[in-house]
Amino acid sequence: MQSIETEPPFVVRPSRDTDVEPMLAIYRWHIRRGIEEGVDDTGTPEPDDLRDRRKNLRSRRFPHLVATHRGEVVGYAYVVLYRKRPAYRYAVKHSIYVHHDYLGRSVGRMLLQELIDACAAAGFRQMIGYIDSDNAPSLALHDKFGFVRVGLLPGVAWRYGRWADSVMVQRSLGPGATAPPPPVSAGRSAL
Repeated sequence: MQSIETEPPFVVRPSRDTDVEPMLAIYRWHIRRGIEEGVDDTGTPEPDDLRDRRKNLRSRRFPHLVATHRGEVVGYAYVVLYRKRPAYRYAVKHSIYVHHDYLGRSVGRMLLQELIDACAAAGFRQMIGYIDSDNAPSLALHDKFGFVRVGLLPGVAWRYGRWADSVMVQRSLGPGATAPPPPVSAGRSAL
């Protein structure tokens, strides 16, 4: 009898400082795709920048997650406030990056599910994302998770020698906009 080798599962967990270098490698690969050589990328975070960002997000109880396979980071995801003004405190913007060797292997799906669950549990009501219009797999994934395409930003990126669009997607979390948030009581802040 021939044994069927099964692939070890992917594990999604909170990120750690030791995950910073592989997260940055994944990020750099994605943001450099389609950009000609010589274009300044001084805005790319350095390891200490990402460590500080992680610490700040986690201290505010925003999820900052990694997916691992055989102990190696193969993707990461996080949310930030959609806007910093207090009226927007129930809306988050998410980002997901998957190592190019693991695209199409459900890593993004697992990370997105964990983000949605964590943000809903934390009391957020809306989740927003921006997706390159050429990224059909990501758009399809977001469709499956109930995101609605709410906007198109035409020609906002120059990649692969042409202008590219971004699609804005949004989905409700928990009761969404169908009910007001819980009242703020003395000693307790609203998110």
